[in-house]
Amino acid sequence: MSSQVETVPVEQLPGWLTLLRAPNAGPMTLDGTNTWVLRAPGAPEAVVIDPGPDDAGHLASIAEHQPFAAILITHGHHDHVEGAETLSRMLGGVPILAADPKHGDPLPERARMAGLDVEVIPTPGHTADSVCFSVTDGQTPAIFTGDTILGRGTTVVAWPDGDLGDYLASLGALRAYQTLMLPGHGPVRSDCGELAAAYLTHREERLTQVRAAMAAGADTPEAIVDVVYPDVDPSVRFAAEWSARAQLEYLRRESQAAPEQLDPL
Repeated sequence: MSSQVETVPVEQLPGWLTLLRAPNAGPMTLDGTNTWVLRAPGAPEAVVIDPGPDDAGHLASIAEHQPFAAILITHGHHDHVEGAETLSRMLGGVPILAADPKHGDPLPERARMAGLDVEVIPTPGHTADSVCFSVTDGQTPAIFTGDTILGRGTTVVAWPDGDLGDYLASLGALRAYQTLMLPGHGPVRSDCGELAAAYLTHREERLTQVRAAMAAGADTPEAIVDVVYPDVDPSVRFAAEWSARAQLEYLRRESQAAPEQLDPL
């Protein structure tokens, strides 16, 4: 998927924000996991979003910005959360906050952290526990999207934990956030809402392709990938099959909707 939403040079980020990119580049992680350190000018403590892999050098670069009030997690995939417990110990037991209790203590819906106003936006779909963080210093709003929206390309619906229906609803909600977008991978983008709308259009086009493939006889995730994603890189074919399974499940539920759920007109 391509989009006309502009990228934002790192040097033009708000003054309260620092990007530390983890050294884990790859087909699924693009240039590496984006770890974000937030601290308003004069604030006594920072917060970090997605410490990334358990890499000693990367975690040491985060720790240089201590003291920290909290470690925030967008979702539980290892390339975002693997280093969280090690970093917490390095920082003297700083709390880890996450939507999934397997990965940390509960996230508050809203909080004042690092001199900034932080709001948690539940955005399930990529995974069941995915959240975004809307952050403002009172002047410069920004939204941290984890893997719900990437800075380049599209994200996978990680079936069976991920759910396409939930993902479409989350993208619909993110259209309202017409502000700077800080993704979990890839470059910073200028307008989250515009990119969310582009993602929705892309997903609708994919579903149309999947329906056509099914009508032509493709009835398994592997067959759907062969037809709909013919040029997929073999190294990420498994991810395309995750999305295909999510698409098939979504369309199965759509076709089995109870009569009372259908519009009678």
